[in-house]
Amino acid sequence: MGLSEYRQQLDEIDAQIVKLFEQRMAVSEQVAEDKIRTGKRVLDKKREQEKIATLRSLTTNEFNKRGITELYEQIMAISRKRQYQLMQDNGVLRSTPFIPVNHLVNEKTKVVYQGAPGSYSEAAMFQYFGRNISNFSVETFRDAMSAIEEGAADYAVLPIENSTAGIVSQNYDLLSEFENYIVGEQIIPIRHCLLGVPGTDESTIRTVYSHAQSLMQSERYLSRHASWQQVSMANNAFAAQKVAEDKDVTKAAIASSYAASQYGLKIIREGINQASSNSTRFIIVTNQKIFLKGARKISLILEIVHESGSLYRILSHFIYNDLNMTKIESRPIEDRDWEYRFFIDFEGSLTDSAVRNALRGLRDEAKYLKVLGNY
Repeated sequence: MGLSEYRQQLDEIDAQIVKLFEQRMAVSEQVAEDKIRTGKRVLDKKREQEKIATLRSLTTNEFNKRGITELYEQIMAISRKRQYQLMQDNGVLRSTPFIPVNHLVNEKTKVVYQGAPGSYSEAAMFQYFGRNISNFSVETFRDAMSAIEEGAADYAVLPIENSTAGIVSQNYDLLSEFENYIVGEQIIPIRHCLLGVPGTDESTIRTVYSHAQSLMQSERYLSRHASWQQVSMANNAFAAQKVAEDKDVTKAAIASSYAASQYGLKIIREGINQASSNSTRFIIVTNQKIFLKGARKISLILEIVHESGSLYRILSHFIYNDLNMTKIESRPIEDRDWEYRFFIDFEGSLTDSAVRNALRGLRDEAKYLKVLGNY
């Protein structure tokens, strides 16, 4: 028997497999109808494990045991997704607790940002809310999260990632810790300047102050001035403020031109960060479960079981619901060695049936799920 005959046999077997698969899916739909009627959960982990163990026992070697395990894990996952779809079609899936709103701002709205006047965070706030917004600043990101959790402010503006330096990991962790939610985002171009008091120039400088990330982003320029001491500050605006208050021509700050005008500093050199396309994405956070009507981006946190294939199975809910995942980040979980928390962004609205379907599947199969917001 030659290759063509073997292929013909495979074609005949595959046709039988497809027919049996469709029969199996038809029975799965009947199972879904029963679960809709009785209110049972779609995922029955114990039943699936017992079923796979039985099927493995029918195989003839170890390779096929592994193959049957992988095959039926996929078949069962597909079956669950179809059951979730039927539940959605029958109105069984509840809507999310997030409330759509027409606008965020009113005459009493107060916004908090981390840093000081002249910071990029303040610039992001003004660009998003307008210059007439009531606002105040705090020293740390945690202080900003606490302010909205406690009701001292309605919204906080926090940096979440930079196009060259990556994520602001502390704020990812704070999104896990606090019951606060994202309602908007603002992207600000980053153009670092070397600032000093009048009379300062590159020859007089001995110490330069800035946020650690800004020092890193300006490393190529700073490497040409290896004798300068670099001092990390909590915020670029704090650095500009210090240089302005010290009135010392041996000190300079790396900050924005906006900070220069705020503190009366002169710009010694513009654009010293090496990436001309550098920008930072800021998130707008509140303690309310709300989202603007028309929002098309969703962020969430997932924790999954620490076993082979678990991330793949979880992510398949986005595939089967035709949802475009735009970002995934992982952060280590404190006190649990080698386990990670996943932060995912994807396109959609909490009002979409496909999104609700995916969230139901994710909620059933993940160890932990938190929707961070729709914005």
